[in-house]
Amino acid sequence: MQKINTSVVPLYNWGDNCAGWRLLQSPSLSVTQELMPPHTSEKWHYHQVSQQVFYVLSGKAVMYFDTEKFELISGDAIHVPPGVIHCLKNESNEALSFLVIANPQVNDDRFEVEHH
Repeated sequence: MQKINTSVVPLYNWGDNCAGWRLLQSPSLSVTQELMPPHTSEKWHYHQVSQQVFYVLSGKAVMYFDTEKFELISGDAIHVPPGVIHCLKNESNEALSFLVIANPQVNDDRFEVEHH
């Protein structure tokens, strides 16, 4: 057993100056903490097998689905089932920090799609 936090796991960069830390990576479960600067976005995508839960630690997130939009603040979470096309955005003027919990892990299970 060991304590895990962002100071002991490697930082990785993604998207437009976004950052992440893999707090747990196992075949059946992953937990990452991610940070999105103001006015950044991930690309539209889906996962064939993995389901995800996004949990906002601080800031404001906007989760887009095909025809739906959900605004999330600190303490809010949203579940993304397998096969659902989605895109998370930080449309605010402050940084967004959140957890992504996935079962199973999303490695090799991310498929980008054109924006709708």
